[in-house]
Amino acid sequence: MQWTTEQRYTRIEDISEKDWKELKKQVDRSPWRQTYHIQPETGLLNDPNGFSFYNGEYHLFYQWFPLGPVHGIKYWYHTKSKDLVHWENAGIAIRPNDEIDSHGAYSGSGIEHNGQLYLMYTGNTRDEQWVRHPKQNIAVMDEQGIIKKWETPVIDHVPDGYTDHFRDPKVWKENNTFYSIIGAQRIDKTGCAVLYSSPDMKNWTFKGEIQTDLPHFGYMWECPDYFTVDGQGIFVFSPQGIAPDGDQYHNIYQSGYVLGNLDVQTQTMQHSEFHELDRGFDFYAPQTMEAPDGRRILVGWMGLPEMAYPTDEHGWAHCLTLPREITIENGRLMQRPVRELKNLRGIKMEASAQLHDEVKTFDSFSGTAFELVCSFEIQDADSCGIEIRVNETEKTVITYDAIHQRLSLDRTYSGALADSEYGTVRSCFLDTKHVTFHLFVDSSSLELFVNDGLEVFTSRIFPSEDCTGIRFFAKGGRASCQAVKWTIGG
Repeated sequence: MQWTTEQRYTRIEDISEKDWKELKKQVDRSPWRQTYHIQPETGLLNDPNGFSFYNGEYHLFYQWFPLGPVHGIKYWYHTKSKDLVHWENAGIAIRPNDEIDSHGAYSGSGIEHNGQLYLMYTGNTRDEQWVRHPKQNIAVMDEQGIIKKWETPVIDHVPDGYTDHFRDPKVWKENNTFYSIIGAQRIDKTGCAVLYSSPDMKNWTFKGEIQTDLPHFGYMWECPDYFTVDGQGIFVFSPQGIAPDGDQYHNIYQSGYVLGNLDVQTQTMQHSEFHELDRGFDFYAPQTMEAPDGRRILVGWMGLPEMAYPTDEHGWAHCLTLPREITIENGRLMQRPVRELKNLRGIKMEASAQLHDEVKTFDSFSGTAFELVCSFEIQDADSCGIEIRVNETEKTVITYDAIHQRLSLDRTYSGALADSEYGTVRSCFLDTKHVTFHLFVDSSSLELFVNDGLEVFTSRIFPSEDCTGIRFFAKGGRASCQAVKWTIGG
């Protein structure tokens, strides 16, 4: 279906109760609805926003167009949790119904201030000539969960030298001063980020562009995020317009990070090279927050812009990743599933085998929603790995090639294909004789953590409902295998 501009800018408030119920029925019939991931009731979910801990709960908002699987007028939808595992839908948080956000409440972030949760976001507005005029706005949530927007923007114009692609403020506090980093595009159509400061979250001063060693790295930087872990600065952003390079940058848009400490006084950063955060097919626009115990937690959008997905025909698209703990170890950023996810575990099964150029199954190792940890010790096998969501014709394959030291995720035969213009295999270099795969599989997704979070592959998959098999294999020699599986959900 081709959506007209008028349809994309239809608000949920303007449709009938009957049409809403029909859309809900259509979505609920989808065979690929998730079991334990955050997903939209209907329509399209994208960037996580406002991720924060406030008043005893984790709060996570996301971009939402309610009426279909397209990027229409965006709302903020609110979900909350006491444990990062069980999430409760709390309804629409920000409606794009004012002059300051007339054409969409775009992405932003949250921070506690004066006993309330301050949400800073980009208001998308357009004039009569359809020219975009982004505003940076504030909405405030109190302890009762009531959210009120300020009537006027706190940043009402784009500074000289930048285009109207100017959005996604991420706020933090440092030495009693608030800072906001905003994704931007220079007038020469190159991407960057800029910095603002404020003493009170109300009055903001433009500090300047953040000076990096990446002056011509894509045409727009979306969803910037800056934070420190154990004194190490980390700058996360999502550059658009990066050409593929070896195993890297094979999705339409990328998300990654550089390590380096930002000097907020001079807006300068000496940093490492850019690294992708995720090696899979469907990961974008991540946002982090600091948990009460000091952990840095990341959540990403499990999807990508401008891509078609099989759920589109069912009236919905996309979900969020599971929360991940971020650490820096030996100069590398590590990502691990948050420890609270152990609370999802149901029935436990264990198995082990010596594989010799064979494919093997284990009793009770099957399912459509599960957690699986599998370790391979390679003796002389050329390769080893796992096939999940298997039936006679479909499978998703994870392979470690010991000869070429390459780890790959292959969704060529995973069922209905997401947009395959960008290929069906993702790979990375891995030098090891011992490989551990930690998988979280849901009805239509796979999150793979490799060797205790050294690499991560996030992907949507759309298998048939009878794809429940799990197989383990070694080719061209021997490898020992140990596996533990837990059911999740019903």
